[in-house]
Amino acid sequence: MKVTVIGTGYVGLVTGACLSDVGMQVTCVDTDIVKINNLKKGILPIYEPGLQEIVDRNSKSGRLCFSTSLKDVLSNSEVAFIAVGTPPGEDGSADLKYVLTVASEIGKYSSDYLVTVTKSTVPVGTASKVKSAINKELKERGAKHTIDIASNPEFLKEGAAIDDFMKPDRIVCGVDSNKAKSIISNLYKPFTLNGHPILFMDIPSAEMTKYAANAMLATKISFINDIANLCELTGANINNVRKGIGSDSRIGNSFIYPGIGYGGSCFPKDVKALVKSADENGHSLRILQAVEDVNQDQKKILVKKIIEEFGEDLNGKKFAFWGLSFKPETDDMREAPSLVIAHELLRRGAKISAYDPVATDEAKKILGDKISYSNDAYSALKNADALLLITEWREFRSTDWGKVKTNLKTAVVFDGRNIYDGAELRSHGFNYYGIGVK
Repeated sequence: MKVTVIGTGYVGLVTGACLSDVGMQVTCVDTDIVKINNLKKGILPIYEPGLQEIVDRNSKSGRLCFSTSLKDVLSNSEVAFIAVGTPPGEDGSADLKYVLTVASEIGKYSSDYLVTVTKSTVPVGTASKVKSAINKELKERGAKHTIDIASNPEFLKEGAAIDDFMKPDRIVCGVDSNKAKSIISNLYKPFTLNGHPILFMDIPSAEMTKYAANAMLATKISFINDIANLCELTGANINNVRKGIGSDSRIGNSFIYPGIGYGGSCFPKDVKALVKSADENGHSLRILQAVEDVNQDQKKILVKKIIEEFGEDLNGKKFAFWGLSFKPETDDMREAPSLVIAHELLRRGAKISAYDPVATDEAKKILGDKISYSNDAYSALKNADALLLITEWREFRSTDWGKVKTNLKTAVVFDGRNIYDGAELRSHGFNYYGIGVK
């Protein structure tokens, strides 16, 4: 099967690479000439475990190609995925200009029937706008062929995207024709042979499913963070509470780990977009608005604890960050809590030294020389007044606390992900601050 993937960001590149890895002929298209030239050389724009190997392997075999010209590669494709960005507008709504631009180009350059699939996260009703944009171009040039539309939202976790694509919990697809359903079924057959279900539904329901799924996960995160903050006030231990509620099969253990708030490219954007979509339809999503408000406050929770320890004026103080990316196994800095924490500390006069295994280059694009960067975890600690655990990378789990204490000016640890044992650290002479624990 010949497939075109438009957009070589996180979703597009993972989609194209994984489809080529099961034998399909895939061309990934992007207007960014530098990005495409780098991809042709094997230089990826993102870090994702396992992705480099898949891109290298399939590029070498000729199954995965890269181009800047949609016109040149669209002919004979059976499926075209739209996987371009939908950045949030100032009001929180999803900006569809890139999606609709691609739709118009598909209408201009397609030469035969194909299924156009929206892979980008888009509000309900987007598919009909995509179809209108395509049909407008087809009509203007007097084309005789038709194009079907489908919605196939992604459910990829950054840091585990390859496994998520290859072994999905489910594949959600909205279609409005049997022909499109048949083609999508064939496309995903390699991924459903082992029993992974493909759920066909109407297109609006597929579009809503993506937003609803992310909104529910974000809700669980904000809920447990809110409870964690209450635990501190009442003397309860959130680690015990989490185990107590997570053992209930109706609740489960996933996404109930307290921390410093969610970030990344999906949850913040999608929660805002869903709230805005509800407003536009005369409905108020009060729970989700609270989810967003709690998350914004939670990103500052470590700053609050730092002020309790050191006071409001942080001039002359230095803080070491372990981790910068919004989560482990990615270099994604979008909406990362580290950015909020850094801003709050800097404006109070503090200095920051940071170490992250993969996200330093991305962090530099945002923070520049406002903070300093170290090549290893322990170097970041030198003469710092405290260690802030921001991102729970695996390498931070087994820590030489004697070495930490030697490098720090004062033995203080702010654990933003509750990966350390507070009692153990206190036995080593540290002042320990976790989330939802005393």
